[in-house]
Amino acid sequence: MDKRMVDIRALRAAGVRISLAESQDAMYGANVIGLESQNSFKSAMRTTLVKERRDQEIFEQFFPLFFSSNTPLMNNIPDNLSQQDQKMLEKALRSLAGQMAALKDLLRQLVEGRPFSDDELGEMGERAGLDNAEGMSSRPWMERRMRNQADLQRMQAAIEMLIEKLKEMGMNDEKAEELRDMLEQNLEGLSDQVSNYTGRTLAERMADQDPKPSNDVMDIPFQRLSDDDIEQIRREIRRLAAKLRSRASLRQKRSKDGQVDPRRTMRANMKYSGIPIELKRKTRHVKPCLVLICDVSTSVRFCAEFLLTLIYELQDQVARTNSFIFIGDLVDISMDFKEHEPLEAVQRVLTANPPGYYSTDLGNALNTFKRDQMGLINGKTTVIILGDGRNNHNDPRIDVAEDIHRKGRRLIWFNPEHPSSWGTGDSDMLQYAPASDGVYYVRTLRDLADAVDKVLADG
Repeated sequence: MDKRMVDIRALRAAGVRISLAESQDAMYGANVIGLESQNSFKSAMRTTLVKERRDQEIFEQFFPLFFSSNTPLMNNIPDNLSQQDQKMLEKALRSLAGQMAALKDLLRQLVEGRPFSDDELGEMGERAGLDNAEGMSSRPWMERRMRNQADLQRMQAAIEMLIEKLKEMGMNDEKAEELRDMLEQNLEGLSDQVSNYTGRTLAERMADQDPKPSNDVMDIPFQRLSDDDIEQIRREIRRLAAKLRSRASLRQKRSKDGQVDPRRTMRANMKYSGIPIELKRKTRHVKPCLVLICDVSTSVRFCAEFLLTLIYELQDQVARTNSFIFIGDLVDISMDFKEHEPLEAVQRVLTANPPGYYSTDLGNALNTFKRDQMGLINGKTTVIILGDGRNNHNDPRIDVAEDIHRKGRRLIWFNPEHPSSWGTGDSDMLQYAPASDGVYYVRTLRDLADAVDKVLADG
């Protein structure tokens, strides 16, 4: 039972999300399955504790540390030899004792197939500095130090010397090679024992410590996201959309239950001689009609991916959405989201439109939009342009942005570049900003989610 509890705490410390209820399920499953069949027991633990594919590897790494024997299977070599060969082996060991005094005890331990005791492993760990190691990332380095303390690195040479000595004393080649195989198997068993002890010690220390708070991916700047962070955001974005959907639904409910509308109330109660029996309330919230124009060049690609995924996960809160992307020119991607789920649609769009280098031209994209898509804009349309406002010194077509601003309900910018960089180099952001109703600086996923929430709030 204690081992199972340590296993659960170590998994938590390694980053696996395990709730109290899931811990209880694991304990219940372990008690029902028992330890008679390790495969069944392992399946029960994995089923109750592991929810995501990425955590499978962590579980496979930790499980054998707590639920495998630390006593390796080793051969007692003299038991497999004839009396004559036993005497020859004993004589060879004595003759080599002077040449490798430091290794003679370990070599005899190999011959007899004796694993390390817990006390011996503890002493090696103390000399290797195992008590000062932190986390499983230091395991390979600590294993090398432990093997050096155990002199396992030099034992291969000692085995070769012993085999050569036995051949000199008359042991035939076939028997000598058989003996070599058994010695090397025992050496591998001792090495595995050291490895398992090192890993279990580090895991137990992790389990005894409070998990270090991890960086919330919501607050990591888009430019600093690692591959693991990006995958985590892709997994979490539906959960984020659910939170925004709950907020939007609550706002709509409050809107419907808002202030009493006197004129509608009087009109509805004429049949009651003007007595206000049925109250009519003002409904101010209207679902927005959106047009998205997203830069998918290298500098803002992930921001565009997350915005598109988030918006289309929230389609029940939007009256209509038309989406476009651009690098050098405008591409209509609305149909992709009608035919596929948001996550799949985004990946299809990004794969079909690889990032370009120094080819971004928002001005040309706006010109194409005016020519082919201006009919989408009316007094109920909110246009969101996601990009850093950089045009590689091409014509920014501010006039088109102004036309969209005048014709639509509002034009909003989402810009992941810091405002201090606006207007520098090929940035035309300081010209675009006055031709819009506002600019959101979306440096992180939290900024992006807040900006989307405000758009939905003011539908």
